Amino acid sequence: MANPLSVFGLDEETENTMYEVKPEQSVELLKALHILTRDGKMNQDSRRKLKQIYHLFNFIEPLLKTLQQDERPISLVDHGAGKSYLGFILYDLFFKLHEDASFLYGIETREELVEKSTQLAAQLGFGRMRFLNLSVADSIRSALLPPQVDVVTALHACNTATDDAIHFALQKQARFVVLVPCCQAEVAAELKKNKSRMLHESVLVELWRHPIHSREFGSHATNVLRCLQLEAHGYQVTVTELVGWEHSMKNELIIAEKKGQANRRAAERLTQLLQMLGLEALSLRFFLPDQLQTSVSK
Repeated sequence: MANPLSVFGLDEETENTMYEVKPEQSVELLKALHILTRDGKMNQDSRRKLKQIYHLFNFIEPLLKTLQQDERPISLVDHGAGKSYLGFILYDLFFKLHEDASFLYGIETREELVEKSTQLAAQLGFGRMRFLNLSVADSIRSALLPPQVDVVTALHACNTATDDAIHFALQKQARFVVLVPCCQAEVAAELKKNKSRMLHESVLVELWRHPIHSREFGSHATNVLRCLQLEAHGYQVTVTELVGWEHSMKNELIIAEKKGQANRRAAERLTQLLQMLGLEALSLRFFLPDQLQTSVSK
C-alpha cells in the first residue's frame, strides 16, 4: 500500500515521527507553528503540545457541530490567544472545511504575536481569521467583534486572564465557554493576606495555612468559584480532565453551555463561599447576574 503521507512529500522515517498528525491537517501550518521541523519531524515537546491541542479539539468539535444545526455562521473568540495554536488548529480542522461565513477571532494583548498570527493566516489563506490587539475591556466594546458570539475559548490563559475570558463570554452571551485555566495566583494571594485574621474565625484556614497549600487550595478554589459564577449566570457546567497528568499539571477543563436564566442557588453558594474563605474583596471579579446582585448579598 502506498504511503498515505506521500502526497506531502514525506518519507517513511518522517511518517514514524509524526504519527499523531491528522490526515486532513495542514503540514505547512504545523511547520509554521514549529510543531513540525522543516523536514517534517517532531520532537517530544511538540508531540506533547499537539496531543494536548488535539484532545481539546475533540471536546470543542461537538459544540461546533451543535451550533451548525442552527444553520447560521458560527463566531468563535479565543481569548489570551498567545501564538494562536488553538485557533489555527480549530480553523484548519473545522472552519476551513465549511464554506460559510463562520469566523474565528484571536484576542491577544501582545502586539507582536497578533502581527505574526495575522501574517501566518494570510500566508495559509485562512481568510476567516482575525487577530486583534485588545484588552478584555476593549474587546467587549470593540466594533471589530460581533455583539454576540457563539463560543469563547481560553487555553492556559494565565492568572486572571481566564476570568477576563469569562467576563467577555458573559457580556457577549456566549452559548459555549471552554476554559483550561492556568497559574491562578490572585485567590491564593488574597487567602495569604487574610490568613492571620481568619485563623481566629474558622478552622477552614487549615486548608491553606501552609504556603504550598495556599497555592494548591487557591488554584482549586479559583476554579470552583468560576464554575459557580457560570452556573449563577445560567450555564450548565462540566469539569473534566484535558489530558493525563504525565502531559501537563494544568489539565482542568471547564466546559459551560448556556441553558437558561440566572440561577439563584448557585449565586447564593458563590456569595457564601467568598464569605467563608474571606474573599469578599474578590466579589467584583466573581460578579453575579445583575438581577441577583442585591437580593443575594442581603
